[in-house]
Amino acid sequence: MSFEVLKPGHFSCIQDLGRVGYQHLGITTGGPMDEHAFSWANRLLGNSPNVAQVEITYGVLSLLAETDAMIAITGADLDARINDIHVAPWFSYSVAAGDRLEFNTPLSGLRAYLAVVGGFSATHKLGSCATVAREGIGGITGQGDYLTKGDRLNFDPHAHRSRATVPTWAIPDYDAQLALGVVPGYQAAQFPDDELEKFFSSSYEVTKNIDRMGYRLSGAAIDSGLDGIISEGVCYGAIQVPGDGQPIILMKDHQTIGGYPKIGSLTALGAAQLSQRGPGASVNFYPITLYEAMLQRRLFGVP
Repeated sequence: MSFEVLKPGHFSCIQDLGRVGYQHLGITTGGPMDEHAFSWANRLLGNSPNVAQVEITYGVLSLLAETDAMIAITGADLDARINDIHVAPWFSYSVAAGDRLEFNTPLSGLRAYLAVVGGFSATHKLGSCATVAREGIGGITGQGDYLTKGDRLNFDPHAHRSRATVPTWAIPDYDAQLALGVVPGYQAAQFPDDELEKFFSSSYEVTKNIDRMGYRLSGAAIDSGLDGIISEGVCYGAIQVPGDGQPIILMKDHQTIGGYPKIGSLTALGAAQLSQRGPGASVNFYPITLYEAMLQRRLFGVP
C-alpha cells in the first residue's frame, strides 16, 4: 500500500510531531512547521496525533496512488489536484489506485500537509521519524533525506471512511495581516523600555532568508542594551535580536543553543502562522501572558 513519488517537489519531507528530550545532546526537535494544520489533518482521518505525514513546501509534488486510500489535505492551498481536478485544503478525500495527486505552486500559504489513515511508514530514530536534513536524521530511511523521485510512501491497509472537513472557525486566512502574540522572556527586562515599545509598535517584513531553522525579519532595529550573552538553550519560537537589531524567529529545526539576547517567544500556534508567510509578508507583535497563550491554543482547536 503506497504512493509512488513521481516529482518530489522542493522540500517535501516526512514529519511527525518531532523528537522530545534530546536538545541537551544538540539534537533539535524537528516536526511540522505548521503544527495547527498538521494536527487537523490527523484529526480529519481519526489518526492519533503523532502519526507521520508529508509536509509539502512550495508544492511541485506529484504522487501516483498504487492502491485505494483515504487522505486529508490541510494547510496552504497549493492548487492540489486529483486527476487534474482541483481539491481544496482542509478536507479529506478518497483516492483510487491509479489516481494522480499533484500539488502545484502556492495560491495561499506556503506549506501543505498530506495525511493518510494510519499514517505513512518511516524509520524511527530517537523515537521519531521527523526529517531534519541538517542533522541527517528522520524521513523514510532515517537519514534525513527529503523525498526523491521513485520513493514510495508506504502505509497500512485501511477501511474507507466518510469524508470530513475542518470547521470554518479553525481554518486560518494565510493572506490576512499577521499579528502574533509574544510571551516575554526573562531577558526582556534587559531591553530598554523605549526599545520594547518600538518592537511592539513596528511592522516587520519577512525577508528571503527563511527556512526550517529560522525566519529573519527586517524593520525597525532593536537595541537590546546587551553586548551579548553566554550561549544558552533556546526554544522553538524564540525571538533573537542579534547585533544588527533585526529579529530572528527560531523555527522547528533551530539550533539548540544560542548567544543572542531574546525578547521572548512566539507560541507554537503563532510560529505556525508565520511559517505560512513568504518573503515580503508583514508581521506585527504584541505581548501576551502564558495563560493567554494557552487559551488561544485551546480556542483554535490544536490538541
